[in-house]
Amino acid sequence: MGRFDGRRLSLPRLAVLVTVIAGLTYAGTSSWRYVQDAQAASSNGAAWYAAYVDATVTPLYEFEQPTTKADRDIVLSFVVASQTSTCEPAWGGAYSLDAASDDLDLDRRIARLRQQGGSVVVSFGGAVNSELSTTCTDPAALVDAYRSVVERYDLRTIDLDIEGAQLGDTTATTRRAVAMKALQVERAKAGKNLRVWLTLPVSPEGLSTEGRQVVAAMLEQKVDLSGVNVMTMDYGASRAKGQSMLDASTAALTATHRQLSQVYARAGQDVGSATLWRRMGATPMVGQNDVPGEIFSIAAARRLSAFAAEKGLGRMSMWSLNRDRTCGANYPDLTVVSNSCSGVNQGSDSFATLLRGTMTGTPDKTEVAPTATPTGKPTGGRDGADMPLADDPSTSPYPIWAQDETYVEGTRVVWHRNAYVAKWWSLGDVPDDPVVDESASPWRLIGPVLPGEKPIVLPVLPVGTYPAWDQDVAYRKGERVMLKGTPFVAKWYSAGTSPDARSTQNEPSPWRQLTDAELRLAAKVAAEGTD
Repeated sequence: MGRFDGRRLSLPRLAVLVTVIAGLTYAGTSSWRYVQDAQAASSNGAAWYAAYVDATVTPLYEFEQPTTKADRDIVLSFVVASQTSTCEPAWGGAYSLDAASDDLDLDRRIARLRQQGGSVVVSFGGAVNSELSTTCTDPAALVDAYRSVVERYDLRTIDLDIEGAQLGDTTATTRRAVAMKALQVERAKAGKNLRVWLTLPVSPEGLSTEGRQVVAAMLEQKVDLSGVNVMTMDYGASRAKGQSMLDASTAALTATHRQLSQVYARAGQDVGSATLWRRMGATPMVGQNDVPGEIFSIAAARRLSAFAAEKGLGRMSMWSLNRDRTCGANYPDLTVVSNSCSGVNQGSDSFATLLRGTMTGTPDKTEVAPTATPTGKPTGGRDGADMPLADDPSTSPYPIWAQDETYVEGTRVVWHRNAYVAKWWSLGDVPDDPVVDESASPWRLIGPVLPGEKPIVLPVLPVGTYPAWDQDVAYRKGERVMLKGTPFVAKWYSAGTSPDARSTQNEPSPWRQLTDAELRLAAKVAAEGTD
C-alpha cells in the first residue's frame, strides 16, 4: 500500500501545497539573504567614533592629551590646496606640511596621540578654501599631493569633505575619484590599505543630486569606498517648520540610506540594507549650529546615538572637539557660533561621550609610535632599571632643558627625548618630574622627538624691529617689545613688569613670547622693510 493509501491529490489541495512550498522557499532564501547581509556588515569591522578637530583654529586644541576614549580618535581637519600653489597640500591653506610641523608641532602631537592608543584620520576639503582636486588639474601631481599627506602621517583612513561649490565641479569629482583609485592601488601594493570616506552635506530629504554624483563617481572608478558620512547640521530652509534637529537628522539618514541603495545598484553593486547602514556615518554640529535657531542639544545627541546603534551605523563624528564644552560667562551671545564652546549648557555631559555611545571600533590601525621615554643601557642602578637616553642637541628640535635656565610661557624644550612647552614661568622645574601632578607642573608634554629630526632654526629679528623693553614705560595689550633679543607681546596693560619676570598660575605674566609662526612673520615683515 502506498503512503497515501491509494488516494489522489485534488486540484485544490495541489494548489495549497504549491503555495506552501513556494512560501518556504522564499522564506529560506530571504533568511539566507539576511544572514549574508549581516555577515557582510560585520565584516566591515566594529562601528567607530571619531570627532573632528580643527587643526589650525586658535586657541589650538590639545588633541594629543585625550582624557576619555571618546576623544582618543580624531578626524584632523582640513588639508586643502595651498593659497600659493595649486597642487601643494596645506593645513587650512596657510600651513604647509613642514610649517605645520614646525609652527604647530603637528607631527609630534599626532605621534603623542598614537602613543596613547589614539587614531588619526585626516580630512581633505571642508567648507572654506579649495579641496585639492578642484585646483590641481594635473592628475599625476594630484596623486602626489594626496600621497604626501598619507605617507607623512602614515594614514590608514582619510576623509574627503566635499561641500559648497565644490560639489558641482564635475571635472574635479572625476579627477578626485581617479586619484583615489590610483592611491588605493599603490597602498595595497605596499601592504598598507587605504580606507576612503566621503563626507557630504545633507537635507532631511537626503543627499543633493550633486552629492549622489560624487558617490557615483567613486563607484564608477572602482574606488573601494568605505562609506558616506553625512553632515546632519545647518539645514536652513530645508528643515520643515517645527521639525526638531533630531527628527531632521534621522530623516536625512533614512533618506540617504534609500538613495545610496539606488546609487550602488546602478553601479552594479547589490548591497543589502544592513551593509549599507554600516557604510554610512553621521556628523552633527553640536550645540549652536551656523544657522540661527538650529540647536543640537545634549538630549538630541543621546537619541541620535541610539538611532545609530539601532540601525547599525558604521561611523559617528561631530563638529567639533574644539567646541565640546559649555561657554564661559564672559561669552555674551550664545546664538553666535563659537569655535571654542558649544553654546548650550552641557552640565557634566560631553557630546563626544554621548555620541560615541556603544561604538568600540577604531578608524586607524597604524603602528604605535615609540614609547614616550626611550631607554638605553642599564647604568647599574639599584633596581637595575634602564635610564633615559641622553639628549643630543644635533637631533633635537628645541634646546635641551637646563636646570639653571629661566623659561617663560610658550618656550619649548627637549628633555629625555620628548618635547615640552612651558605653561608659565619656570626655573629648575624638571619637565618629566614623576611626583608633580600634571596640573601643577609648569610643563606640558607635546610629544616625542621624532626620528631624523634636526634643530628648528628660527629667524633672529634685527635689532630695532621692536622697541627694547623699558621698565618706565606703560604698555597696552598687543604692543611688542624686545628683551635680550627675544620678542614679546603684551597680553594686557602692564608697567614695570619685565617679560622674563617670574610668573605663576595665580599671578601670570602680562607678556607672551612670540610663537614660531609669529616670529617668522615678523622676520618676513622686517626683511621687506615694512612695519
